[in-house]
Amino acid sequence: MTGFAQDKDLDWSRDGRDWPNSDASRFVRTRRILWHLQEMGDARAPALLLVHGTAASTHSFRDLMPRLSARFRVIAIDLPGHGFTDARDTQSLTPTGMAMAVSDLLRHLDILPVAAAGHSAGAAVLIRMAQLGGVAPAQIFGLNAALEPIQGNALFQPLARFLFLNPLTPRLLAWRATFGGTDAMLQRATGSTIGADGARCYTRLFASRRHVRAALGMMAHWDLAPLQAGLPSLAPELILIAADDDPMVPASVSTRAALRAPQASCIRFATGGHLLHEAEPDTIAALIEARCLGETAVDAQDRRRA
Repeated sequence: MTGFAQDKDLDWSRDGRDWPNSDASRFVRTRRILWHLQEMGDARAPALLLVHGTAASTHSFRDLMPRLSARFRVIAIDLPGHGFTDARDTQSLTPTGMAMAVSDLLRHLDILPVAAAGHSAGAAVLIRMAQLGGVAPAQIFGLNAALEPIQGNALFQPLARFLFLNPLTPRLLAWRATFGGTDAMLQRATGSTIGADGARCYTRLFASRRHVRAALGMMAHWDLAPLQAGLPSLAPELILIAADDDPMVPASVSTRAALRAPQASCIRFATGGHLLHEAEPDTIAALIEARCLGETAVDAQDRRRA
């Protein structure tokens, strides 16, 4: 049982020293949440919001942010309970609760994003924000967007709820993460090759009881029925980017969503896995720039190389 002492919740004074893009980090308090966010680029440039998926953090955009900051004011956040953001209630772990919380943060910051990109469950948060009137971006980019209940959800969600309610679960899972092997586990689970820095950050996140509890809570309270019902009336343009080899969220989820939303398209990649934006940041940055700025993706890549 001595191993339990090895798992520690994230602490910025300790873990922030070598966190990706830590010089761009700051903390902002709203009514119920102390947020960790990162910001890059000219404050006068068009604002672009980035939202990570379940069990990730701002580090997921560590390579994407610098590439996009040449043309945008880029803001990335840690979702409630994730990474270095604190959260004190389960309501903020639902899609609607997260959408309302992030919208509240944007109002507090007086930021109106012209575009937003979300990975996996982060895309669902952005779509709910638009449906609830919390944001009105011209475009929402969904990166391997998790917009449908996972297969076997009738069994999985009650299990996730049970694990979330068990006070020992986050401690046990965090303790397990201290034994290593996260990089190999990520490769198997996501089908993505993301490098040592990304694996190091995920290892640290998975060893945090608070972070693990938030991820379990998100899965236990993830009701996508309101999102699905509102897709036919979604106002922003929806650009869904999916990898055919994603073992976590099938690319067909994006294809089906693109058929239901009024201004939607689906761009599919043969490879890249679930963490496509971490594995191929140049390609994804060029695609986002191209769609936001009215260029071709090739033009955007050539311009950034010049």
